[in-house]
Formats: sequence, structure tokens, C-alpha cells
Amino acid sequence: MKTQAAVFYEPNKPLVIEELEMDEPKTGEVRVKMAAVGLCRSDHNVMVGTRPVGMTPMVMGHEGAGVVDAVGPGVTRIKPGDHVTLMFIPTCGRCHNCVSGRTHSCVLSVNIAKGPQLDGTYRLRNKAGQEVGQFCLLGAFSEYAIVNQDSVCVIDQSYPLNAACLVGCGVVGGFGAAVNRAGVTPGSSVLAIGVGGVGMNVIQGAKMAGASVIIAADIVEQKLVWAKTFGATHTIDADQENVVDRVMEITGGAGVDFAFEAISRPHTIAQAFDATARMGKIVVIGLTPSNFDSLPISPLNLVLAQKTLMGTLYGTSNALVDIPKILRLYRRGQIKLDELVTNTYTLDQINQGYADMVEGKNIRGVLVFD
Repeated sequence: MKTQAAVFYEPNKPLVIEELEMDEPKTGEVRVKMAAVGLCRSDHNVMVGTRPVGMTPMVMGHEGAGVVDAVGPGVTRIKPGDHVTLMFIPTCGRCHNCVSGRTHSCVLSVNIAKGPQLDGTYRLRNKAGQEVGQFCLLGAFSEYAIVNQDSVCVIDQSYPLNAACLVGCGVVGGFGAAVNRAGVTPGSSVLAIGVGGVGMNVIQGAKMAGASVIIAADIVEQKLVWAKTFGATHTIDADQENVVDRVMEITGGAGVDFAFEAISRPHTIAQAFDATARMGKIVVIGLTPSNFDSLPISPLNLVLAQKTLMGTLYGTSNALVDIPKILRLYRRGQIKLDELVTNTYTLDQINQGYADMVEGKNIRGVLVFD
């Protein structure tokens, strides 16, 4: 069959919308008719060359939801008609990390930026006959996607798919960073540096965990306005104010108990570190561009202030458990998803969607299919 998709050919060039030839699902795979896909910065990092991938051409997109329309041999827990959220890190359920509950570190995760499927072969070809890879084993910027069953979380059909797609990456990543990785405690103080599609969900997670002071820092004024609607108690315009000084003013000189950095630049990671109190925790969420290999922080202060600097991937979540859990919170009105979607785009508008992201116009832009 054929599918229209957004294909990455080379850095700093627009994604190419073109028709691809698609194989049928192989053993252990399903075909998903995509409904909605979030426009995440991780894809953009590939598009501008700061996050190299294993091959080109490659269909981008990893924060998706849709409806299964076909399954391959050996698929037992998923059937045609199931509504699903895609997981950008597969969960094999068999490796040491998976059976230990650390599915966010599944051994299959080493394959997500290479291009081919888990068996080393491809499901897509362009008109020139080139094999086309799938980012994160998904390639969700496509009308249809062939994905391994280990990359699929079946969800209740009552959830709108343009909200459910967000839980596949940004929501579980930010919410999980606060709740799972850091373990934000009731009455604590929190700083989120960068309040886009991930940082806004750090705020939601911190609020859910009972933090009493939640500080949002960003250089886009509108995002700071939005942050207050998601639970921020204070905001810092990082373009006009010194983030560390302002945090110290808000916390009476103590610093915050938990700091989250969702931009992943050395200088903002250093801000999070310096704004954290003694015995505090600093959590780095995003993927720093590969050309950065050091951090401007004080090792002495790390020891004397007994701080903990840590990273998190996929919100340190068990996605098969946490995706349905977050959707249940959404149903009960305890977490916002619809409000995260600031603009929607068609496949032909995807490059404009990313331009809007760079300009700070969206919390999350979402690509929608008919």
C-alpha cells in the first residue's frame, strides 16, 4: 500500500511530503492509521543536525496516536480497531531492565535512531526505490505506520486521540520526571526551566505531588502566562531577570528543593544547579546537542551542598502503566491535556508547525490526519 509521509533527507532542509510504498506488517508488527502526532523538539533536533541519526531518508515523528487497522503474525495482545498511543522507547518485557520495572531503559532503546525496524529491515521505500527509515522505530508523521507491538500501548477508545498522542512523549516525560524520577514531595519548592511541551508537564506533575512553590522560567512571555494556568505559583522572565537571583528571592535565599531543566543547554543546567537548595535534586530532561560535552558546575558545591544531579529518560516511567494512568487522571480532570494543544496542523503544514515551535508560539503543536 501507499502512504503520505513527512521525510527527512538532510539537515536544515524542510521535511519533504511525499508518497511512500509501505509493506505489510511482519511478525510481531501492527499497522496503525495515524490520527494525531505531537510536534516535539526531539524531531527538530534531528532536522537541524544537532542530533544525528543513523541514516537518511527517514520519516520523522514519535509522539503519536491512532487506530490499529492490521496486525502481523504472532500479535496477540493487539487487534484491529484498537486505539493506541505509540511509545518512542519499546518495551520488550523480557530484558533485565523491563522485568525490573525499568522499561524506560529497555535494551531495545539503542535502536530508536538507527532507521530500520528491530529485525534490521525496512517497511518503507520512496519513488526512487530508496529504503526509508522510521524515527524511534515509529515514523509517525505518516498516514499509516508499521510499528512493532513492543512500541504500542492500547488505550481506552473514549479518549480523544489528539490528546492521547501527547502522553506518548512530552506529558509522560515531564510528569514522570517530577513524580517518578525526582519524587517531588508535598510542601516542597520546584523550579522548571523551559516550560514548553515537557516543562509544562513538570509543573503538572509537581502540582499533583503537592509542591507548594512552583516556579516557571522561560524567555517567552506567553508561556509564562500559560504556566500559571497549569499550576505555576511564580514566573521568571529569563530574558529579563537573573534566574538564580530571582529564585533565591522567592525562596528566601534557600533555593528550591527540586529543579528541572527542559532546555538541555549547559548554561541552563548550571542555572538549575545553582538555584537548588542544599540536599536538593536537579533533573535534566531533554537531550543536549551532541556538540556539548561538559557542564559549568562546581564539583565542590556538588559535594558541600550534597546536591543530586540526575538525568531522566521517558520520565523514568513504565509507559505501559503510566500512559493509561495519566489518561485516567485526564478523564477525572486532574491533569490538563487539551489545553496543551495550542495549534493543529495538516501534514502539508508540518514545516510551518515547526517554525511556530521555534518562535515559541506553541506549548504543543499537533499534526492531525483526517
